[in-house]
Amino acid sequence: MPPENPATGAPAARTPAGAGAAAARRSRLTAALRPGNAGVVYALILIVTVLTLLSAQLGRPNYLSATNITNILDQSSLVAILAVFTTVVLISGNFDLSVASVSAFSAATVLSLVSSLGLPLAMAIALGAGLVCGAVNGVIVQRVGINAFIVTLGTMTAVRGLVLIVTDGRTITAKDPEAQQALIALQAGYWTIPHILAVAGVAALVTGAVLALLARRSGGSPLRGAVVAAAGVVLLALSPVLGFELRLSKPTYYLLVIVAITWAVLRYTVIGRRLYAVGSNAEAARLAGINVDRYKIGAFVLNGLGSGFVGVLFAAKLLAINPTGLQGTELTVLAAAILGGTSLFGGLGSVLKSVVGALILFTLDNGFNVLNLGANYQGLIVGTVVIVAAAIYTIAGRQRQVRRVRESQTPQPPQAAPEPEQAGKQEALR
Repeated sequence: MPPENPATGAPAARTPAGAGAAAARRSRLTAALRPGNAGVVYALILIVTVLTLLSAQLGRPNYLSATNITNILDQSSLVAILAVFTTVVLISGNFDLSVASVSAFSAATVLSLVSSLGLPLAMAIALGAGLVCGAVNGVIVQRVGINAFIVTLGTMTAVRGLVLIVTDGRTITAKDPEAQQALIALQAGYWTIPHILAVAGVAALVTGAVLALLARRSGGSPLRGAVVAAAGVVLLALSPVLGFELRLSKPTYYLLVIVAITWAVLRYTVIGRRLYAVGSNAEAARLAGINVDRYKIGAFVLNGLGSGFVGVLFAAKLLAINPTGLQGTELTVLAAAILGGTSLFGGLGSVLKSVVGALILFTLDNGFNVLNLGANYQGLIVGTVVIVAAAIYTIAGRQRQVRRVRESQTPQPPQAAPEPEQAGKQEALR
């Protein structure tokens, strides 16, 4: 409830502070919707729209069918998980090219041990192997002071050599039937979300009501909450007509949980704020009392652990690994992070947008297959998309810097002189 005027009982006018807070929220929303920030989301919507129209025009199956959406999410889940943890490393101001090799090493480790030790212990050793690889990267980069690109390029080759040693240069599999079933149970299977439009509609209604309530209490505009609630009403109205169900694979659910936890930590905790500070300006963060080495090494360790988990899922999916397994995946992961607007210089990035970047890459691959576009053109188109996205983010970043410089150079308006009556009161108080 807005505050009331004690003399008349009528609602009091919005205070300047409340108006300023509402204006700041509108400014943040406007900035978040700019192409420089939300461009990757607009790009995904545009690509899906074009592929849907082309599929309908050429008489192909519906591109937005539940089966195709499930396939895209399942195909992109492992790369998206790697992109999440790689984004954390990039935010900290470092670089990691060894993620695919570490995942392959963990996959080879779990497959070579699962028959004799069982899945829990073999999985723990595989995750530990990934963690150790990440810690080695972090310690060498931070303690020795070698450039992260050189270090992780070396560990990428060295760990790939470990994969050759473990596999003995051939494809290895889990031969024990019980071990195979345990691996299959870890990765295979789908969980169905019935009436997904109705679920999304209810979530949008609740979110819109909460936003409107918060805006009313703070004296802001309830427009954003009303728009979200209206979208919820539309989704609820379409639910009985379309009857849309979504079957998501287990790796997709793993991805959703990892993204939610990582995003929340980076967004709302001291750890996340310090990680951004370390990546933005390590020396300033050190002078502020932040243990820079701890956060940078911790990012590498987390990335190694995540790479190990992806390796276990990859082994569970194929039940086999060869010495070249996952080779080249590190470039796809970096492309997803770049498409998501993550800076290669640290201090800027979003795990949500990195996941959207991975979805763009796999949506393109899926669309090429649906449209029967030759593989000769796929690399050209994907590479062009990555370069264009990087150019857009670079130009947008320069424009933001220009605006900040101009705002800092804008002279502040002089403060008005106090009225005679107020000046007399201030003089009396002195």
